[in-house]
Amino acid sequence: MPEMPTPRPAATRRIPLVIGAVVIGAVIGFAGVYGIGGLKRNASGDPACRPAVDLARKLAPLAQGEVAALTMATTPLRLPDLAFEDAGGKPRKLSDWRGRTVLVNLWATWCVPCRKEMPALEGLQTRLGGPDFEVVAVNIDTRDLQKPKNFLKEAHLTRLSYFSDQKAKVFQVLKEIGRALGMPTSVLVDGQGCEIGTIAGPAQWDSDDAVKLIEAAVKPVG
Repeated sequence: MPEMPTPRPAATRRIPLVIGAVVIGAVIGFAGVYGIGGLKRNASGDPACRPAVDLARKLAPLAQGEVAALTMATTPLRLPDLAFEDAGGKPRKLSDWRGRTVLVNLWATWCVPCRKEMPALEGLQTRLGGPDFEVVAVNIDTRDLQKPKNFLKEAHLTRLSYFSDQKAKVFQVLKEIGRALGMPTSVLVDGQGCEIGTIAGPAQWDSDDAVKLIEAAVKPVG
């Protein structure tokens, strides 16, 4: 009677599957932080935001160097009227900044790239902040609510106004329209509340590249 082949252990056959699952999980986790995969673009848009798309097209050549990852708007999109609170607990909305160009940034203390990015946002606010432009950095920590305030204080970040959303709804709202894939997330918004550009991940916002682009967004020529 011929000898039957010895069956391979089931554990050995599972090894490639386990390795594959680990690799896929790592990729998904990395994408959640840095927004890999690109930003979804809406199929339809708000016609009133067409000027923001035209502006985005003009600014596109400036999206280079430290802000090369900025995805410029190609479809008119008015952002939802994001709701959060200021340092005193007073309700605020994105519409409070109508008439001003705004860089909306979502950050959290548990997000390492966010913490590293905050000094650059502080630098941008220092250089360009005023009646025509503001960095609106919204913290989405949901547990120790004093922690983000302590972080800003210890890092000597005093030029940024403190805003927070203790339920992180602003992230969910932006995620639903394809503008938040991970943390940090920043959206450049014109004075009508329309998207100019969005970036998934950190940027050196106080760099000459970023300042030149945002100056052009605040006071477009032609």
